[in-house]
Amino acid sequence: MRTIVIGGGIAGPAVALALRQIGHDVTVYEAYEDPAGDVGAHFSLAVNGLRALEKLGCLRDVQAIGFPIDRMRFYTAGGHLLGDVPRLRRDADSMRSISLERGRLVALLRRAALDAGAQIVTGERLVGATESANDVVAEFASGRRDTAELLVGADGIWSTVRGLIDSSAPRAEYAGLYGVAGISTMTGVEAGVWNLTYTRNGAFVHTGIDEHTQWWTAQIGDPVKPDLRGVDDAQWIRRVTELFPEAMPRALVAATTSVVASGYLNVCDPIRKWHSGRIVLVGDAAHPVGVGHGASMCVEGALELAAALSSAPTVPAALQAYDEARRPRVDKLLKHGHNARESKRPGTVKRQISAAKMRVLLPFFERVQGYLYDYEPPSLSAAGGSQSATR
Repeated sequence: MRTIVIGGGIAGPAVALALRQIGHDVTVYEAYEDPAGDVGAHFSLAVNGLRALEKLGCLRDVQAIGFPIDRMRFYTAGGHLLGDVPRLRRDADSMRSISLERGRLVALLRRAALDAGAQIVTGERLVGATESANDVVAEFASGRRDTAELLVGADGIWSTVRGLIDSSAPRAEYAGLYGVAGISTMTGVEAGVWNLTYTRNGAFVHTGIDEHTQWWTAQIGDPVKPDLRGVDDAQWIRRVTELFPEAMPRALVAATTSVVASGYLNVCDPIRKWHSGRIVLVGDAAHPVGVGHGASMCVEGALELAAALSSAPTVPAALQAYDEARRPRVDKLLKHGHNARESKRPGTVKRQISAAKMRVLLPFFERVQGYLYDYEPPSLSAAGGSQSATR
């Protein structure tokens, strides 16, 4: 089967890898010339995402470019510990979540997709698609056209494909939070710990990478979307220092050696239609979940789509089966993401409420979130095999 994938970030190459395993002829189209450059800041992969990457044959390579994170700790603005729990895993799990740079993961997945036989075409922006009973024709801004039996929208939260499936589909909006990320060098760092401090103006996250390095992210609450263009590193450091006067953020920002990324946190209302007859959404195009799980959900979705396509009798039946398999899990996580974002909004009362909730909920962390890490990704049959999928 020939498949077109729109988007060359994390979801697109993951889909290409999964579909190559079941024998599809795959071409990935990416709007930007070099999507694997310095794209985004650091982020996390949960153990469920890592196990999905293992099914794609990428686990060891991904672990080699990341840093294992054992614990996560939550603090009040005054520095009092609210709780200490496993980071994105169950306590008994021998696997550790990792933190890594987005650009390096994108580059690795693209290379793996190419090595698996997929094609990746950059500098081509999708503008339209036309479906028939047997195929779908993709149209690009350059005038290029391509035909396949399936088109996969892996083009992120601002998805063009989403609007082609349903012109009334919700669009992403500013979430009332924006962020900036940096790297600090300092002594006395505890490696392998992710820390979140609830502050007066949002939330401050810092992760111990090694004995001397902290990756940090300031998530700043502002109901009015600010203009982030032209803000240089020195201006960012001054702004974050003013907005986060609490002891730990202030010390980390003072030790900053580089500011690596900035941007808005965006949200999207639940997306009702994930597919039509021969077009389907994967990853943030279908369900922008955030809260440390976006990349993991992308890889899970890639495997689930391939599993459905390998076992269903027709493409439309496969897309329906994929939707039914994924939606209950995603809907549950979307509620968790909403609650997590709300806890980071500024204000003294909001901060106190968030701290009180964390004190109550953290002792039951595994009971509340353990379902995320129990996920068993499907195993895909090799191309030319029985075309069945097992778990």
